Amino acid sequence: MHVDLGTVLGTTPGLSEHTLEQLNGVVGQAHERIQHGRANSEHGYTALSLPDTVNLDQIRSAVSRFESPQAIVVIGIGGSALGAATLVDALGGEDDPPVHVLDNVDPDSIQSTLSQLPLQETVVTVISRSGQTAETLSNFLVVREAMKMADIDWTQQTLVITGESGNLSDLATQYSLPQLSVPDGVPGRFSVLSAVGLTIAAFLDIDVDAVVKGAADGEADLSGSIFETPGYAYGAVAHALNQRGAKINVMMPYAERLETFGEWFRQLWAESLAKDGVGQTPATALGATDQHSQLQLYRAGPPDKLVTLVRPATRDDIDIPETALAGLGYLNGESLGSLLDAEFEATEASLFAADVPAIRIEIDALDPHSLGRLLYEMEAACILFGELANISTFTQPAVEWGKRATRGLLRDASTAETETITDKQTFIIEWTASGSSPEALGLFCL
Repeated sequence: MHVDLGTVLGTTPGLSEHTLEQLNGVVGQAHERIQHGRANSEHGYTALSLPDTVNLDQIRSAVSRFESPQAIVVIGIGGSALGAATLVDALGGEDDPPVHVLDNVDPDSIQSTLSQLPLQETVVTVISRSGQTAETLSNFLVVREAMKMADIDWTQQTLVITGESGNLSDLATQYSLPQLSVPDGVPGRFSVLSAVGLTIAAFLDIDVDAVVKGAADGEADLSGSIFETPGYAYGAVAHALNQRGAKINVMMPYAERLETFGEWFRQLWAESLAKDGVGQTPATALGATDQHSQLQLYRAGPPDKLVTLVRPATRDDIDIPETALAGLGYLNGESLGSLLDAEFEATEASLFAADVPAIRIEIDALDPHSLGRLLYEMEAACILFGELANISTFTQPAVEWGKRATRGLLRDASTAETETITDKQTFIIEWTASGSSPEALGLFCL
């Protein structure tokens, strides 16, 4: 894996080589703080030690209790789901059992998923550190009830990943369910390299040893220099550009199998770095698709963006058939891969020509080792950004406010949060068409 900062140099906002040298000294100090946090197992910093502490034998043992599932349901939300989904989407194979991630409580979506499942042959993995996450527990209860109604012994098809205490832990004890641990001191968005993310990968026979080895190689390269640590280089430059006005960071992989990685990055960056009016807004795009839907904004819109371009150096390919169609002769002898690479290079060049900073990240291939390395480096980048911004990277107080408000509404309780909801102003404009009829949709579009 490498990080190319070439197109950051000379753009506005941008950095000079002299600025990079100055930044390197500050990064050295931040690295010492990070290493101190790791050495003392401080909350959050322990995420960078997961390659050393994750117990893959325990994960494999838990998974081995379930023979040849025909479908896998992952019930979690945020970091309890996105890490697993990233590994599955990037590394899963066509012959693997389908993985359904229930990370929302939309009744239509849940009902649609349940109607597709071969419940008798489905493994349910429910993930919540506290064991009381409202969305996760609600979805679990719905799926469990569906199994009961189908006269299926849900206890034989359920795996729990949770903390040492709480509802899920108690349930696992009561029904002798296999249980894996959410690691102590690791926020959910940093937990992909633990049982939280790796268990579903193990179900699909993804090489989890190679994933962890890739992360361990990133750990071994952690140093106080941005010139030796790709993740630190990315985090430091993203922070410096943020200070210079690049308040939006667009994560744009050129591989559809990395689209969910972009969503994982978005949560990591947003929940970790947005504190006290500080932060960099993460956005997601997909190359080459979003060259046709978003690139106009990046090149000609407000000069407030950093674009991060990610691609594998090698990939499977498909030749483009020869054609005599007018104007398409330049495609003869090319492949879909060479076209996608040309799109990548053209996008990078177009951003540079428009004075928009871009960072290129290349991994060797879409394989377990490379993905493990990429995930680890992005976590290191995020933690370093937080250190340089002097914020509390591992907390999420704004999220907790929303959770308290939700609980208060459901309990019909009067709290500071629910009073804010009931006191807010409303200004309603109605239309006469109702429901999801074509008339209503047409009026909405107008």
